[in-house]
Amino acid sequence: MDKSRLEQQKTIAQNRRARHNYYIEDTVEAGIALIGTEVKSLRSGRVSLNDSYAEIVGGEVILQNAHIDQYEPASRFNHNPQRPRRLLLHKREIRKLQSKVAERGYTLVPLSLYFNRDGRVKVELALARGKKIYDKREAIKEREQAMESRRAVRGRDRRYE
Repeated sequence: MDKSRLEQQKTIAQNRRARHNYYIEDTVEAGIALIGTEVKSLRSGRVSLNDSYAEIVGGEVILQNAHIDQYEPASRFNHNPQRPRRLLLHKREIRKLQSKVAERGYTLVPLSLYFNRDGRVKVELALARGKKIYDKREAIKEREQAMESRRAVRGRDRRYE
């Protein structure tokens, strides 16, 4: 996403593990069908995208395992926190994603949940391919080496004193 769009949106939740566990091939912005108490709970930031994924069922994209906590003041009118939620995409986008997901190794993973500038809740959905364990180790090693080099440039590495 470009800088101007990031300034206009308010991030509610991010799935940080997704970038660690998957190679992100493509991203798409999708709307999400919610009920009133879910929106109120999202405004207070009570949501978790850990272990959530999307699947295509009957021509519709469904978000599974996204936990939106219950809104306490709603009492008996509350929603089920783990219920499947429909994602709103155009048919051509769904067909494109479906053809990719049919290939071996691809999955749909939500990266973030946010309010756009119009106040609507959106999901950044990624077409992703799973990483192997050795790929994850390699990424961690590269990150640590980059951090060490930044420290050395700043002259703050205590190991070399």
